[in-house]
Amino acid sequence: MIRLRSVASPWTLGSALIASIVAVAPLSVLVLALTPEGEAIWGHLASTVLPGYLINTALLLLGVGLGTLVIGTGCAWLVTLYRFPGRRLFEWALLLPLAVPAFILGFTYTELLDYAGPVQATLRALAGWSSPRDYWFPEVRSLGGAILLMSLVLYPYVYLLARAAFLEQSLCTLEVSRTLGCTPLAAFFRVALPLARPSLVVGVALALMEALNDYGTVKLFNVHTLTSGLYNVWLIMGNRQGAAQIACVLLTFVVALIIAERLARAKRAYHGAGGRSRPIEGRPLNGLAGGAALIACALPVVLGFGVPAAVLLRNTLVRLPEAIDGPLLGYARASLTLSTLAAAIALALGLFLAYAGRLDPSPLTRWLGRLSGLGYALPGTVLAIGLLVPFGAFDNALDGWMRAHFGLSTGLLLSGSLFALVFAYVVRFLALSFGAAESGLARVRPSLDSAARSLGCRPAQVLARVHLPLIKGSLLTAALLVFVDSMKELPASLLLRPFNVETLATHVFQFASSEQIERAAPGALAIVVTGLIPVIVLSRAIAQARSWRGTPGETPSQ
Repeated sequence: MIRLRSVASPWTLGSALIASIVAVAPLSVLVLALTPEGEAIWGHLASTVLPGYLINTALLLLGVGLGTLVIGTGCAWLVTLYRFPGRRLFEWALLLPLAVPAFILGFTYTELLDYAGPVQATLRALAGWSSPRDYWFPEVRSLGGAILLMSLVLYPYVYLLARAAFLEQSLCTLEVSRTLGCTPLAAFFRVALPLARPSLVVGVALALMEALNDYGTVKLFNVHTLTSGLYNVWLIMGNRQGAAQIACVLLTFVVALIIAERLARAKRAYHGAGGRSRPIEGRPLNGLAGGAALIACALPVVLGFGVPAAVLLRNTLVRLPEAIDGPLLGYARASLTLSTLAAAIALALGLFLAYAGRLDPSPLTRWLGRLSGLGYALPGTVLAIGLLVPFGAFDNALDGWMRAHFGLSTGLLLSGSLFALVFAYVVRFLALSFGAAESGLARVRPSLDSAARSLGCRPAQVLARVHLPLIKGSLLTAALLVFVDSMKELPASLLLRPFNVETLATHVFQFASSEQIERAAPGALAIVVTGLIPVIVLSRAIAQARSWRGTPGETPSQ
């Protein structure tokens, strides 16, 4: 009876409803892929372009995985274990590339490194070359270029988690390995790296999911992946079933990443030895070693943030009067409105899910919470096709019924309005708000709940009067993360925006894809500046966590 009351509670039923809504998109993609409709082109795709899509996608994931792992882990190890010039600056500056969307980095480097760009023009002027046949220069619009640029903006996912893992390791463990004959490099590979393995796997998996979601960079660089193929089959060939079948292949990659991440941690324990630990203070690096560490940490920051920010600022200053008088402010207003709505709704739903899990910590509510976060693993293109199908069917059914009974046309209420775009943002980024709310609630002592309930408060009143004031910092962080990610979201915005509606991301991509770099710069700079907000928040959170670690006897909640 107790169990039945738990399942039938409003909080559990609400969580089940949210999870069901999130599951609509992937389920509709599966149904559409398996339902014959129009011309079946799967055989044609499989015999022509699909092998190329698969190979390019696999190579892209392999390259981005290796690139983010090497850059993120190496930089985290240097700033954690050693002291060298600029170390304090690099601790937070290495997060800056997180503010730059990959497609914006792509078009800035395209402008710099193309044949007509300033780099090759300078080389030709200095060496006296007159045509491309006189010299060799690496092609930026290639698979290798896409891998390099995506690695430069996605490595902070690995850096963040790797640095946290290295900070949690005890210096005593590393010193014991040194007494057993390990060199510093051997201690890194044989002790520190295996202990940090779970964090590294999660960081690389997050980076690869972002790479799978990317459409702007692969389109600009003319790299044919599953994401670009889905877009072409749907919008150019006009075949929804073929697009859904490619989406299912894309989902297979996502599921494989999640399974690989789980298997990497299965039946393994990663605990530091001993009950006491000594924080890592860092060994000094002087001379050439210090200079090499400085260059190794500076390169990702300069290439991933400094160069694109400088290019965008220069082009923005050239186009500033035109940007102020043009429609850019309207696009910015649309992006701000949509992102604010998405952040508010996602925050409310995430808090509801997290509090339902606190009230009833059963496997059912935990499973519903995890299912509600599924949208973060769905690429934007897959999410868009998964929403348009049921929304379009609902719109057509409602319009037909209204015409038959009242002679009125309701039009495309869901699929042709901003509702679909906000819905997609909420589903895509609900995992961020849920995770932040869940971690915030976990730091509140359960005895506070019991005390408030003993005074006659209902669960909703406990949430409003006790928990919200205590976790408002976590909720603000969650809202900021959803807001900024919604501002940067490109694939879903391209496919779901109504006619005559542009966001900053779609505005920038349209000009960038037509080689009008200067006209794209003001909007791109606005997105980058907005993206700096969560970077600053993350930097402050890391600094506060470090100060707490150095104050014995205190807890984060205090």
